Amino acid sequence: MQTVATNFGIDLALKTLGVEAVNEGTSTGSNNFSNGELIESYSPVDGQLIGKVKTTAKADYEQVMAAATSAFKIWRLMPAPQRGEIVRQFGEKLREKKEALGKLVSYEMGKSYQEGLGEVQEMIDICDFAVGLSRQLHGLTMHSERPGHRMYEQYHPLGVVGIISAFNFPVAVWSWNTALAWVCGDVCVWKPSEKTPLCGVACQNIAAEVFAANNLPEGISCLINGDYKVGEFMTKDTRVPLISATGSTRMGKIVAQEVAGRLGKSLLELGGNNAIIVTPDADIKMTVIGAVFGAVGTAGQRCTSTRRLIIHESIYDKVKLAIVDAYKQLRIGNPLDETNHVGPLIDVDAVRMYNAALEQVVEEGGNIVVEGAVLSGEGYESGCYVKPAIAEAEPHFKIVQHETFAPVLYLLKYSGGVENAIAIQNEVAQGLSSAIMTNNLREAERFLSHAGSDCGIANVNIGTSGAEIGGAFGGEKETGGGRESGSDAWKVYMRRQTNTINYTADLPLAQGIKFDL
Repeated sequence: MQTVATNFGIDLALKTLGVEAVNEGTSTGSNNFSNGELIESYSPVDGQLIGKVKTTAKADYEQVMAAATSAFKIWRLMPAPQRGEIVRQFGEKLREKKEALGKLVSYEMGKSYQEGLGEVQEMIDICDFAVGLSRQLHGLTMHSERPGHRMYEQYHPLGVVGIISAFNFPVAVWSWNTALAWVCGDVCVWKPSEKTPLCGVACQNIAAEVFAANNLPEGISCLINGDYKVGEFMTKDTRVPLISATGSTRMGKIVAQEVAGRLGKSLLELGGNNAIIVTPDADIKMTVIGAVFGAVGTAGQRCTSTRRLIIHESIYDKVKLAIVDAYKQLRIGNPLDETNHVGPLIDVDAVRMYNAALEQVVEEGGNIVVEGAVLSGEGYESGCYVKPAIAEAEPHFKIVQHETFAPVLYLLKYSGGVENAIAIQNEVAQGLSSAIMTNNLREAERFLSHAGSDCGIANVNIGTSGAEIGGAFGGEKETGGGRESGSDAWKVYMRRQTNTINYTADLPLAQGIKFDL
């Protein structure tokens, strides 16, 4: 069997990445083995079969865990700066294969080629961040209340980190976790989305090259493939102290309960229902750029996608007209063609959700101002291409309170001061990303204050979508509370230990307790 992807250099990209027509779905580096059923990966771009991946059976998983736990005993003893050097080499490999991996991301997931390249750049950036971090895994020193004692804290590796990632960022989110976990001394077992398994195979191949070149154990980076049942192998496994899971709120609640039941740790990055507040002092041109990219980028399939535009009544009609005009300029088609703005949804199930959302907003009394539609004909054979839609709605509509993973934007009107807009923004269950468009300093500061946005990300005069790796990424409420990527997010991948050293000949007790023998 051969792969059938031949357009826009995809065949060459697959060859460069070592992705074959049939791939083993369980891997510890170059050692591939699997006894499970096959997953077929079809591209939403053209509906063509890209390749097949074997799923991970329970026996396969046990081999992976044996390799990972064995590798951890070696990896944790390597000094952190040396681990950082390995991550640096991984980043260099990504630079070499950026174009090929970006094309595979675009073709298997459906996002634009530019976004695919951007996702690989995120991987490179987090590697650079992690290399510097490898020399800064610092604790604190504290003064002891007892004379002749020194007290400090330090951080140790956790062990095996289990990573469950979603289809919309098939490589970047894995790297956010993996690069930090590696420099912290952990090893990783990754279950990518069953909708984008070949991206996982490609990343594992790249990592395997680096570890083999440095004579390091393959088990430092492990891959398993399959549906939620394969993910359950890790969530139930006491040998995996941390599960980092990205996906829907429904999935996250299941993972959280399972991991908490065994007193493990969870890092959850879940749903978003993100809003941009547009005040009377907003720059309209800037607002349009931020809102349109936020709403239609990745075909509305980012966790940070803009779902709601909360506009002051005094400028509502002006902003609505500008947004509608901008939508008329959108080009929908093959995401590997860089003249197009919007690619396909991931699959026909996503298309059904898109249609259901538009039907529901009308049923609840909303008004469609930019009609949606499923596109057909030449170039749209996969059945996954839809027109980005805009609907006028009310904040209390059930569909507005719900996250629809598709390019559907709701226009909401507010009156009075900015505090009213903030209240509308905060009344949804999710709390990931938020933004305000204003040139009014008081409004901006109110939005960022204790009484402002309740989201993990709050932006002023930029949209909700897109984040730099230097800052911690994550959200509150039903978004899960996890933090990945920058700042001090590294601490979740380590265990904290407090140490007290007595360098005297006496043994005084804390709090002045007397215990004489």
